[in-house]
Amino acid sequence: MIKQYDIDETDRRLLAALGRDARAAISTLARELGMARSTVQARIERLEGAGIIAGYTLRLGAEVREGRIRATVLLQIEPRVTAAVLARLKAMTEVDRAHTCSGRFDMILNVSAGSTAELDAALDRIGAVPGVRSSESLIHLSTRIDRGM
Repeated sequence: MIKQYDIDETDRRLLAALGRDARAAISTLARELGMARSTVQARIERLEGAGIIAGYTLRLGAEVREGRIRATVLLQIEPRVTAAVLARLKAMTEVDRAHTCSGRFDMILNVSAGSTAELDAALDRIGAVPGVRSSESLIHLSTRIDRGM
């Protein structure tokens, strides 16, 4: 259960440090923040318990990301089948992210593949998912801003 939790400046500094290196040792974080290890550990546990820290993840370096062909895929989905469509998309390793949205489209996908042939095949599989009414693909040519989020 997520508890109510007010983030203070120390929490913001701790979250920023974890954002730079989620694998940082508690002792390293404690030194950086000028706090006791037990205090840092307790704050992390509270932030996790409150759902503010939802998990820890891997972020690939630019060298790996640059070698992938990326696309944004806009989907229109038949009414009342979003859960089934999401279940099928989740099984596709090329689908990095899926967002529901408002407007003309129902879902936005971030898709990546190792080659144009792999991307083409993934786009075909996405379009063939039962419940996908239509799709529009936007192939990424270059990245001009990347805040790493």
